[in-house]
Amino acid sequence: MDDVDLNAIRAAADRLRGQAVRTPLLNAPTLDAAFNRRIYIKAECLQRTGSFKFRGAFNTLSQIDGDVVAYSSGNHAQGVAHAAQLLGKHAVIVMPSDAPAVKVANTRGYGAEVVLFDRATESREEIGAALVAERGLSLVRPYDDPRVIAGQGTCGLEMAEDLPEAVSEVLVCCGGGGLTAGVALALQGRATVHSVEPAGFDDVARSLSSGKRQVNPALTGSICDAILTPTAGEITLPIMARLCGAGIVVTDAEALRAVALAWQHLRIVLEPGGAVALAAALFHHKGDVAVVASGGNVDAQVFSEALRSL
Repeated sequence: MDDVDLNAIRAAADRLRGQAVRTPLLNAPTLDAAFNRRIYIKAECLQRTGSFKFRGAFNTLSQIDGDVVAYSSGNHAQGVAHAAQLLGKHAVIVMPSDAPAVKVANTRGYGAEVVLFDRATESREEIGAALVAERGLSLVRPYDDPRVIAGQGTCGLEMAEDLPEAVSEVLVCCGGGGLTAGVALALQGRATVHSVEPAGFDDVARSLSSGKRQVNPALTGSICDAILTPTAGEITLPIMARLCGAGIVVTDAEALRAVALAWQHLRIVLEPGGAVALAAALFHHKGDVAVVASGGNVDAQVFSEALRSL
């Protein structure tokens, strides 16, 4: 159950065929010219439910009998809710009460039952465990599950087919590490993967640098809500330590600027947490690079704030 490798990712790709969108690898000559390098953007904001999370959710739920429970600030919630809808399962989603309204509304729109909690005073893990015990549900973890990691890794398989040979570095938005670990597994030997996190929530970068697991001191306080996790997963961190390069950290202002530039040059909508890899490519990296734009489920107010920076 703890093993995930390239064969598992290929098996996930077979399960997802005809279900997940094969998202494009975009490039904007005007953006390249402005920053004097080629930047390729894997547009997972165009995936079903608006983020890469559908990949791991569908791969996992297709291997589970019965109904499920998951906890998430929004993107995993929507991925699990829609996968359950497609597979004829009931999903209960534990979400923080301060999650973006669009994510809560969409999760309910996919037919899921939403249970709200206060992330400052309550534990989503404890609530999820209680629902498993009381209702006989199967828990679908947001990142620390080999089936989830394998599903997210299918994004990397597609990039391996589409990336120009000259591109040897890939930047990935990182919370608990499911996407980063999956993409690193899929691209090993082809490109070096770097995690990207918001300032103050850079546990992965610090863990990779120190060689010891690091924990973020706060649970909230960044506009990048999609990737605010306390620490990396027990399964994901060793994969990242083995396969990834140094982590990169960006500010909230840089993430918002990347949201605006993605819209200006590519006409795609990103959320701040889904734009941190692009922000790293624009403001902290030199040379040609590819990034995963991991999600686009942004509230209108935040998106408007980003566009005001243009």
